[in-house]
Amino acid sequence: MDPRTPSSTETSTNASPADPVDRVIRYHDQTKHHFFRYARSLGHLDWANQPHPFRRFADAPFYPLPLLKPGEEPVSPAYEAMYRHGLIPPQPVTIRTLSRFLELALSITAWKRAGQTQWALRSNPSSGNLHPTEGYLVLPPMSGLSSHHGLYHYAPHDHGLELRAAFPAEDATRLLGALPPNACLLALTSVIWREAWKYGERAFRYCQHDVGHAIGAARIAAATLGWNLTLLDGTDQATLASLLGVNRDEDFTGAEREHPDCGAVLWPAGDVATIPLWLDPASVQALSGGRWHGQANRLSPEAPVSWEIIDDVAEATTKTSLERGSAMFSGHEPSHTPSGTLPAGPEAGTIIRQRRSAVALDGKTSMTAATFYRMLARVMPRVERQQSDRPMPWDTLPWDPAIHLLLFVHRVEGLTPGVYVLCRDPAKLPFLKQAMNPHLEWVLAPGCPEDLPLYWIMEGDAQRIAAQVSCHQDIAGDGAFSLGMLAEFEARVQSGAWWYPRLFWESGLVGQVLYLEAEAAGVRGTGIGCFFDDPVHEIVALKDHRLQSLYHFTIGGPVEDQRLTTLPPYTHLQHSA
Repeated sequence: MDPRTPSSTETSTNASPADPVDRVIRYHDQTKHHFFRYARSLGHLDWANQPHPFRRFADAPFYPLPLLKPGEEPVSPAYEAMYRHGLIPPQPVTIRTLSRFLELALSITAWKRAGQTQWALRSNPSSGNLHPTEGYLVLPPMSGLSSHHGLYHYAPHDHGLELRAAFPAEDATRLLGALPPNACLLALTSVIWREAWKYGERAFRYCQHDVGHAIGAARIAAATLGWNLTLLDGTDQATLASLLGVNRDEDFTGAEREHPDCGAVLWPAGDVATIPLWLDPASVQALSGGRWHGQANRLSPEAPVSWEIIDDVAEATTKTSLERGSAMFSGHEPSHTPSGTLPAGPEAGTIIRQRRSAVALDGKTSMTAATFYRMLARVMPRVERQQSDRPMPWDTLPWDPAIHLLLFVHRVEGLTPGVYVLCRDPAKLPFLKQAMNPHLEWVLAPGCPEDLPLYWIMEGDAQRIAAQVSCHQDIAGDGAFSLGMLAEFEARVQSGAWWYPRLFWESGLVGQVLYLEAEAAGVRGTGIGCFFDDPVHEIVALKDHRLQSLYHFTIGGPVEDQRLTTLPPYTHLQHSA
């Protein structure tokens, strides 16, 4: 058999439907896991062709960022302080603050070693630790970087920035002129092959919730510096691709391509600001004609396996429309909290650096109801507020929430074990009830805060069913609780096929918040991408596409693998602060 051909006899010969929405639904249904049939993949791991985890652009000017120790300025605030609006004074945009931002958002946090094998962990988690997500920044001139405005690619292995293009000041000013002073642009792309190498057709899903994790990691890193971040979600993807140069064939000759996912504006909180949530195509086009630097490295020795259905869904979900919306953000409000009563506890940077994906849970650790409710409160976007007034990190997403949680509660003190639902938009409670089994009980969880719409719907030991529907993974039943993220699927996708990846972004952002909340509570979490889609739906009798499960998560007491050695992140580098 040709090693570049998927090892399955189930390759569809049907022509893809022309309508983008139909193509998205076809992809989603075809890539579901079932009890007796998993979504298609190669069926084995081709270790000789495993893609390299670090992208570099050969011959691009490289600017090392200072390696800052945890206690060096800028020091991150207490973890709890990030959730107090206006408490953290905004830091200026400098080479040091950018270094800290990227360290907490996208950098290596540790190396793991088992025998002769070594691999990196990062601030932003990833399915299978394969890290398809690449980060880019559009920055103004500053000491330590180019004397021009420029587009930079972040290289996490070497904690530095590669200059991809220098922009004329007049053109860059035209692009950034409507944004607050000292604003930067952050953009994310996906090397889909990194996930497809292992996960086959399901890889597009995993890349997109990895983007959601990266959005969350970036927003939280920005909060530690008193910065804001919001998606420029009105931008069409052709404009984004042009800005990032990922559409330049000459720069990717023989190299795996990158899929343009999203762009965001990043700025220090100052005065009240109205942020346009889009980039002007003409201004971007003017920039794209300048001088570009660097040639993308090839990640795998041999050509990637081609998955036509991934190419098709990537095309179908391309956002071609430009939406000229805006959002108003309030400025920094100096805290009136008396000295000495600021939030205590571990620094945000400490929690972020220690975050790990649990590989096993002990099946014994419980948590208090107060801790459980606090975790759930952190994933509530407070939809009744305007975008800019929503709690961090939910002020990043310029849409009302589309993700609700189906929770399997195993060991939470004071709560009856069973199945619960968290309605993240209280106005959607009738919709959720109507979509699920009409005979379910909907009882508010005892002792939960008044503004937390958490409902008990089924009583009983849910450990076995949680593990079964999570591809028979014990970790889903061994935690204090686990959950599936149910997306308002059909209505969102029918309004635009480009909604499909955004549903995963939101689910990834939920996961990122839960990762850090677990660490702050002294336990550990992990995302679960492998689950049996329709059996999850059958638990609450979902019969159609109104709600679909996109991502699972579990939290509990970790079991550490004593065979692994943990090493510091950047001992291989010499540049310092």
